[in-house]
This record gives sequence, C-alpha cells and structure tokens, in this order.
Amino acid sequence: MGMNIVTNNDVSLMASRNRFERWFFEGLKARSQESHQVKAPWYKVMCLTGVDYFSSLGYQPGIAFLAAGILSPIATLIVILVTLFGLIPLYSRVAKASPHGQGSIAMLEDLLPSWYGKALILVLLGFAATDFIITITLSAADATAHVVENPFIGSFVNNRELLTIAILALLGAIFLKGFREAIGVSVFLVALYLLCNCAVVVRASTELLQHPQSLDAWYKNVTVSHGNIWSAIGVSMLLFPKLALGMSGFETGVAVMPLVEGNPNDTREKPEGRIANTRKLLAAAAFIMAILLMFSSVLTTVLIPPEQFQAGGAANGRALAFLAHKYLGSQFGTVYDISTILILWFAGASAMAGLLNLVPRYLPRFGMAPDWSRAQRPLVVFFSCVAFFVTWVFKADVDAQAGAYATGVLVLFASAALAVALSVKKESWDKKVLFWSILLVFIYTTVANMIERPEGLHIASFFIAAIILVSLVSRSLRSLELRLASVHLDIQASSIIDEMLRREGSICLLARRPGGTNYKEKEISTRRIHKLTVNEAHFIFLEVELSDPSEFEEDCLDVQGQIIDGHPVLSCRSPAIPNAIAAVLLHLRDKSTTLPRAYFGWTEGSPISYVFKYIFLGEGETAPVTREVLRQAEPDPLKRPEIIVG
Repeated sequence: MGMNIVTNNDVSLMASRNRFERWFFEGLKARSQESHQVKAPWYKVMCLTGVDYFSSLGYQPGIAFLAAGILSPIATLIVILVTLFGLIPLYSRVAKASPHGQGSIAMLEDLLPSWYGKALILVLLGFAATDFIITITLSAADATAHVVENPFIGSFVNNRELLTIAILALLGAIFLKGFREAIGVSVFLVALYLLCNCAVVVRASTELLQHPQSLDAWYKNVTVSHGNIWSAIGVSMLLFPKLALGMSGFETGVAVMPLVEGNPNDTREKPEGRIANTRKLLAAAAFIMAILLMFSSVLTTVLIPPEQFQAGGAANGRALAFLAHKYLGSQFGTVYDISTILILWFAGASAMAGLLNLVPRYLPRFGMAPDWSRAQRPLVVFFSCVAFFVTWVFKADVDAQAGAYATGVLVLFASAALAVALSVKKESWDKKVLFWSILLVFIYTTVANMIERPEGLHIASFFIAAIILVSLVSRSLRSLELRLASVHLDIQASSIIDEMLRREGSICLLARRPGGTNYKEKEISTRRIHKLTVNEAHFIFLEVELSDPSEFEEDCLDVQGQIIDGHPVLSCRSPAIPNAIAAVLLHLRDKSTTLPRAYFGWTEGSPISYVFKYIFLGEGETAPVTREVLRQAEPDPLKRPEIIVG
C-alpha cells in the first residue's frame, strides 16, 4: 500500500508559497471594483505631473544645445509657443472628454470602434510604452550623471550603467512594496526643485546682467552664422522636433485627473469642477515650465562653453547643475544635485505609475494580455526588467535616449490631436482650423523626428510587435473564458422563466440566430431532429445578437424577454455568442433548482475557419464552444448545464 507523508516543512512551504502568491498577485480579482482614490487640490496634483514635466529641466537645456547649438534659445521659444498655443487648448479638450483619467487613447477608442480602433490603440500603446519606459531609463541615467559629476561623490562611482540599474531596481522595489504617498512626496520634491532652479536662474541672470557683452556676442554670432534673425528663426523651426521632449507631462496631467478635487456638486457624469481645476493644473504647469525653459536655455547657451555640452563634458546632461556649481558653490551645487536626482528618480516613479495605469486599463479588457496583468507587482517586475535591458542597450547615455523619448512623446501628442480634431467635426470652423492645424504640426514634428532619429521608432516597433504577438496569443488562450461578470433579466424575461419553472419544472432553451419570425418552423425542425414531443420539452428561444466582436469583457449581460407569435423569446447582445449563451445557462441554473438544457443545430463549414471566426468575430461553431466555456466555468459535470446538438 502506498502512503503519502506530508511533513511540517512541506506545510510551511506551501503556506509561504500561498502567502507570496496572494501578495504578488494582490488586486487581481478586483477588476470590477473601483478603487477609492483620495482627492487633492489641483496645485498639489500638479506636482505629481510636475515630477515628469519639470524634471526635464535636468537634461533639456543640454540636449537642446546639442541639437540646436547657438539657436537653442530660439528653438526653445518655438517649443514654448507650441506648448502655450497648441498643447494647452488641445489637452483642455482631452480633459473635458476624459474626466476620469482615460486620456486621448480612450477618446480614439470611442471615436474608432471595432477592430480598427483596437489595432490603432495597440500601436499607440507601443509608443506610450516607449514614452514611459524611456522616461524611466533616461531620468535614471540623468540622475546618475548628476551623481558622477558631483565633486564630493563622483569619484566613488566607476560604472554608470550599474548605478543607473541600481536606481531602477530601487524604483521597482518601492513599487513592489506599495507606494501610496505619491502626492505628498511630489509636492515636497517639486517645491525643493523649483526653489533650487529659481536660485540658479536668478544668480546666473545677475551674472549675465553684469556682463551684457556675452548676450551681445551670442546675438552677433547668430546673425553672422545665419545671415539675419529671420533666417535663424526659420532654421530653428526645422530644429523644433529635436527639442520636443521639453513638452512632456501633458498625458500625465490628464491621467491623474481622478485625483483632482472638484466642486462639491460634481457628479460622475458631470465633474465640471474637476475639469476646470485640471485645466488650471495644465495651464499652471505649462507657464511655470515655459518661464524656466526660456531662462535656462538662454543662460546655459550664453554662459557655458560649448565644449562642456559634449559627451564627457561637465555640462553634458546637467547644464543647470553646471551653473549651480559654478556660481553658487559646491555646497549649494550639491543641494541642487540632490534635488535633481530625487525629482528625476521620482519622474521614473510617475512614468511607472503611468504604465501600471495604462496596461491594465486596455489589454486585459481586450483579452489581449494574461489576466495576471491586472495585478501591479507582476507588471512592476516585467517593466523593471525591460528598463534594465534598455539601460544596457543605451549604456545609460542621456543623449542617446533623447530621440526615442521624443518619438514616444510626439506620437502621443499626435494621437491626442487626431482625437480632438475628429471630435470637433460638428463644431465651428475656427475650432476645426485650430485643431487640424495642431494635428498637422505634430504629424510633421513626429515624422521629422523619426527620420532624423529612428531609434525611437525602432524601440516602439519592438514594443508594438511584442504587444501584438502577446495580444494574439492571449486572445486565443482566453477566448474560452466566461468573460461576463453578471447577467440581468428584465421583468418580462424573469416572468417567462418563472412561468416555465412553475408549469414544467425545467428550462429548455433553443438557440436561434436573430432575424425573421420563423419560430414555429425552427421548433418543428428541432423536434423532428431530436424526436421530442411537445410534452417532453417546452422551448424558450434564445437569440444573441453580435455586438462589437473586438470587445472581450462585459460587466453585465442584459437579457430582454418578449412573446412573439405565442413563442417565448429571450434576446441579448454580446461580443461573443457562445460565451453569452453559457452565461445565461449558468445564471438560470443558479436562479432555479434545475439544470437548464440548450438545443443547437450543427453549423456547416470548416471547423478551422470557425475557430478563427470565433476568436476574432465572436461567432462560429457555437455549440461545442458553448460547451467548452461551460466546462471551464463549471468543472463538476453534475452541475453543468446540458448542451444538446442535432
């Protein structure tokens, strides 16, 4: 006789594993529950956006000089004008259309339904992943640059890549533990960082006022190099795409909308106060950034020798920090470095939060990711590994990642412009002209950036290909899930079921394709095939109309009942017909004390073609698929509704 012996060590190991799994996959089953989010005044939430937006001051002036040279201030001015007169009105519309943090991608999902919209969203998610991942890695790399160039601690650092990976690992560890004080930390970091930058700008501006000949020399150099100021402006407009990363933060601004405190009389359907306060948030962040960008561009271009911007130079990736050390001393410079390192690290946290918000919102709902992707910690591990790989590929080089970052940012701006342009097609002509002009600007900027710096497109293509591959595999593997959270019968449908149970004590559903009124002919044909008399089975017809087959999940299946020519009929709409029938059968089983039966006819055609038709179009060989959905939902055959095919 065999004997299984379970030791105390085995029990302890199993308990530890179960505890780890519960911790690691925490939040997996809470897909239909809306988490309670603490609201805060808009100016505090602005700091959460600002850690992404304002932190780009750490590297933007240096990257701008490398891209535009002495034209950096003029090109930066163009960036500011596009921000104030393009992005603010654009994202004000996005905020109005997506007050619960859905963003511009959700606008496109509503405007472009079915598989066309889903395909576009998968592509945009690839670019969004590029934006957020490069934000994480570039910010960490720039934080490393500030550490390495600091006179007090730089000599202790030998390997930039390892330090950058260590910073990324710390970021991942914080998210694995659970980070809940984001707003409070961001307010402190942004306040410290802005104060330090203001101090540097004021001191450097004083230096420039004391030596105005430096500014005169810069202006003469511009006019001599480019003929006149107008020619310089024209060239700067062509250089504008290279400086686009100075406009980041707007997508984050609308993503954090659920955290913005609105008016007391706001409702979920009409959160007017939240929309108004988010617009204040976007405008305030843009104006603060515009002032600092303009000053920093002028001051760094005029006061820093050009060779210091190059790779290995003391101002490479840290131009304002260079001025802080030069004019305010190493002690204050170190404080500035620390504030920059902290806000850059937290910018990575903001981007990680964006990824953790974006992926569960779309891919699992489309059936295009494993269900575990709803949980935060598995995603943190996955994205941290991707960030390690990107850091290794780019060797923790800030300048090398600038093009990829700009690509992700610009594509998101272009998608937002497209969504808004499509949404105003019924409004006044001046709004149409404004938003279509903004769209054309960002299409040009995006294409120009991709041609000049294709590495961003290469990374995005990798993400897009990975997302599409995972989506196809996941959609296939998850196609037999029940998908429906609940079933609701209207009054007439409940009455039909109750009457059938009272009179017959059982429920027999006859599946029928919607359309026409040949119920009697269908019933006669079914009775002949199955050799059933009227006394042996009283049928309730079940009709499922196919809705958008690109959708995967439904919160609730609404079933309507009616009597047509004396025949009881239940009808509903669903993106997957077999799953809807299985859900109705299980609901009727739970509602009554009997196992319902469903009668089907065989479908003519190739079984292989019907597999693909079901996965992507929601219909196919309905009977066997319905049975398989039931088998997975209810493992016990004695509790499983019957499927009868003839």
